[in-house]
Amino acid sequence: MGPVKFQDNTFRDGHQSIFATRMTTEDMIPIAERMDEVGFWAVEVWGGATFDTMHRFLNEDPWERPRILKRHMKKTPFAMLLRGQNLVGYRHYADDVVRAFVDRACEIGIDVFRVFDALNDLRNVETCATRIRQNGKHFEGAVVYSLTERHLGGEVFNLPYYVSKARALEEMGADSICIKDMAGILAPYDAYTLFSELRKAVGVPLHLHTHYTSGMASMTCLKAIEAGVDIVDTCVAPYAMRTSMPPVEPLLLALEGTGRDPGIGMSRLLDIGRYLESLAPRYEKHAASGSLSLIDESVIAHQIPGGMTSNLISQLREMNALDRLLDVQEEIQAVRREAGMPPLVTPTSQIVGSQAVMNVMAGRYRTVSNQFRDLLFGLYGKTPAAVDPQVREIALRGYDRGVWITDRPANHLRPEMEAARRRLDGLARTEEDVLTCVLYPDSGEQFLKRKYGME
Repeated sequence: MGPVKFQDNTFRDGHQSIFATRMTTEDMIPIAERMDEVGFWAVEVWGGATFDTMHRFLNEDPWERPRILKRHMKKTPFAMLLRGQNLVGYRHYADDVVRAFVDRACEIGIDVFRVFDALNDLRNVETCATRIRQNGKHFEGAVVYSLTERHLGGEVFNLPYYVSKARALEEMGADSICIKDMAGILAPYDAYTLFSELRKAVGVPLHLHTHYTSGMASMTCLKAIEAGVDIVDTCVAPYAMRTSMPPVEPLLLALEGTGRDPGIGMSRLLDIGRYLESLAPRYEKHAASGSLSLIDESVIAHQIPGGMTSNLISQLREMNALDRLLDVQEEIQAVRREAGMPPLVTPTSQIVGSQAVMNVMAGRYRTVSNQFRDLLFGLYGKTPAAVDPQVREIALRGYDRGVWITDRPANHLRPEMEAARRRLDGLARTEEDVLTCVLYPDSGEQFLKRKYGME
């Protein structure tokens, strides 16, 4: 095993996890060149919630950020997080939208695409994967990590499950495979077991993405490195820990002088860290938690990612029902079991979470969201476990789509781009504008009106 590689997520998942994705491009520019000189395998700059937040709250055109940063970062590949057929939105989009989005993302400077599906239904990754490879870019297939029980194993999320998904991604043409632990629930020795077996099962590089939420992330990374993982995700210290990634600096110190030492210099990282510390007061009001503790040990039980928790708190606060948070967390576990054990990651985390809130506040399944119905109908794909038939019957009562679907969900979606171009004629001036409005019809159109001085 040679030196381990590091991907930096400060410019995307770091501030998404800690500061509600509010970091501006302007604040990234002063350290962009120094980040480029560190020696990271890649820097994640786009995807996830950035697209939504930038146009909705920062009044920035999301398509411009990679272009701007590329002017300052010419050595390090740019990475993004892509939700398969969901892209960077909250529903499945037709194949023509997916292909157009990937094409534009490649043109603006994205080099590495980490692609996942919330249900680990790899049929929802196929179109993205094909288009990424046609553009000559790096397709990283990701498997969302979840647990059936406290540790790796059980009826659903066991070792054969992850090995089979990794093999399927390799067969799909993945250039690397990532285990995506969004809640920080992968334990160190489970990581050693998992990556040891994956190393035997596939021949492409292995990548670990984990969060610090439970406090295990640095230990988990170290055991994964011992097992032969090729790449790990970290953040520069001020934007690390809490619900973010593990900090890069302690891992570098721990590996120094070993066979897996990446040879990354600390001096530039310390300068970058000091700059990020100076920005903290500017974003403090967006901090995900006011808790003194850096960890949430209860995440092992409820498996709720930090971003999902902040959304729940916001929902309950608006309803003057923040005292019901623990009830909602318990109900999430029940709803998840009944809905076929979907991993709690966007968009299924929002779907399950919202339904749990309604169950607690109004009675179990007295009100059912359209998105929850769509999930049980199969519009998001095949769930890891069987859906509770009684809950499905209740949820789909009055739902007039017929018998739930079992094939690839996107097969049931009509092309969208040409109709969108006609509808947005006079407002959208570029293909990127059209895509923005397809992904976010209401907020996207409002943004374009501001962008072009129409309001």
